[in-house]
Amino acid sequence: MGTMMKFLLLTLALWLLLLVYMLGNFYTGDPTTKSSHDLSRALAELEKMKQQNEELRRMADELRVSARDLHNDQVQMSQDVDRVSLLQEQLAKCESDANSNKQQAPAGSLDYPSKKHEQLQRKLEDGTRELWFLVKAQLKLMKSDSQASSVKDRIDNLLLDVGDHQRTILADAQQLRDADGGLAWRQQEAHALQDLVQRRLHYLQNPKDCSKAKKLLCNLNKGCGYGCQLHHVVYCFMVAYGTERTMILNSQGWRYSSGGWEKVFLPLSETCTDPSGSSRGPWKGDKSKDTQVVEMPIVDSIYPRPPYLPLGIPEDLSDRLLRLHGNPSVWFIAQFVLYLQRYQPYLQQDIEETAQKLGFQHPIVGIHVRRTDKINTEAAYHSIAEYMEWVEEYYQLLQKTQEVKKKRVYLATDEPNLLTEAQKQYPEYQFVSDNAISKSAGLSSRYTDSALRGVIIDIHFLAHSDYLVCTFSSQVCRVAYEIMQTLKPDAAANFHSLDDIYYFGGQGDHNQVAIAKHEPRTQQEIYLEQGDEVGIAGNHWDGYSKGVNRRTHKSGLYPSYKVEEKIELVKYPTYPEVEETS
Repeated sequence: MGTMMKFLLLTLALWLLLLVYMLGNFYTGDPTTKSSHDLSRALAELEKMKQQNEELRRMADELRVSARDLHNDQVQMSQDVDRVSLLQEQLAKCESDANSNKQQAPAGSLDYPSKKHEQLQRKLEDGTRELWFLVKAQLKLMKSDSQASSVKDRIDNLLLDVGDHQRTILADAQQLRDADGGLAWRQQEAHALQDLVQRRLHYLQNPKDCSKAKKLLCNLNKGCGYGCQLHHVVYCFMVAYGTERTMILNSQGWRYSSGGWEKVFLPLSETCTDPSGSSRGPWKGDKSKDTQVVEMPIVDSIYPRPPYLPLGIPEDLSDRLLRLHGNPSVWFIAQFVLYLQRYQPYLQQDIEETAQKLGFQHPIVGIHVRRTDKINTEAAYHSIAEYMEWVEEYYQLLQKTQEVKKKRVYLATDEPNLLTEAQKQYPEYQFVSDNAISKSAGLSSRYTDSALRGVIIDIHFLAHSDYLVCTFSSQVCRVAYEIMQTLKPDAAANFHSLDDIYYFGGQGDHNQVAIAKHEPRTQQEIYLEQGDEVGIAGNHWDGYSKGVNRRTHKSGLYPSYKVEEKIELVKYPTYPEVEETS
């Protein structure tokens, strides 16, 4: 009887350990178990285990009663009974915890994916792209170095096979990310966060008493193009948000339109547009806190620099943003662009009519080709073929998950002849473009009402494209990318830049952190220890990035996959007066 009792006790203990293990794995938020199918199966197994444990408990109770009559093993049995009682108490607690967790858990665990799950998912997709950049670049180098036609043919076939393989992995990864409620959660969370920030901005811009409100005056007088001027206003707006000041935009004499900002966009405030106040002075940082009206310089000359500059994000929203979005810094910048660029009704109607006239439909890839004054000054020349390579890459990926009947491209350019050139070279594509806009972007007519309309329409359609191919050295391209983030839950990866990575003029340091050690294999590479902070200068889109190791002060190349972004968290005001809607 003593041996049998020990056997049952051991069995009960093993079941208990298995139960605790399952509960631990299921309720720790491990992303590998988060699917509704696994949830149902796990709960069924849990119910079965509970029934089996009830049977073991009953048998243990019977043995415990019988043990009172066994005088020879009285002491040993007493100890065994105590162990059984303790195990029963622990089992009861586990069952209670399990029932509590079941009640609290959402129906379909991927409706609420963990931050770790979302970050690992994006890391998988980004790593796949970086691997393809590396393989593609190296194979092309091998092909150019080879003289044998047979080797060149084999490399071409290998490029086709590896390219198709990486697109299959990406397509599967993206479908996995959206499965089991993932897409629905992402859409809901993106809408909630965007609504919250937009209502905060509306609250900031519409004080109850304008005569007493603290104000930040932003002059729209920076001598540069439209995208650059818009980013100047965004920088002012971010500082206004950080200092809890209503921004007053002075756009009189705007070089793009004599009617000022409100000629094309809605006023920034319904209650406060008067720049006057009891005191006024230039920006002096904390020394300006008692000045009612503070006038902002351009970002290039601001001193002292406020903490409220890109690429930092609000600390109070950071956990949600890091979970939701692949580039939280751009998402936050985009919120200010969204508020600023609310179209006047006539312009909204004009854009809708233009979309119908041009035949702007999905799927469509937007490309922005810079020419004229930017070549060899701010950017290098890129042929139309360089853009179309990545357009085709996008459509081949899309065809993994849906039928593509027509491959459309929205072409925005300041070169009127480019549309004809593109149509001749790529007859299998439908190019959507307005040559009148291209002509208005010329140097002789750039700062006119028609040119303003043209650049706004180009940015609108580029942002509303499914994918963007451009040069991030262009402010227009970066504005389109920013607006794109307000239209989709996470469009951080919906682009390919032929030159720079994303940046904001006047931004703080853009840093990354090494997640793996790197031993240089060439003189161009730098050494990295895990945890080293790296100031990134650019991604070469060949598997390598360039930057400076801030610990060793050495500059050079390093594998892009061995680092991750370091997002700066800034203590912005939390605006408790604005509650989040359910």
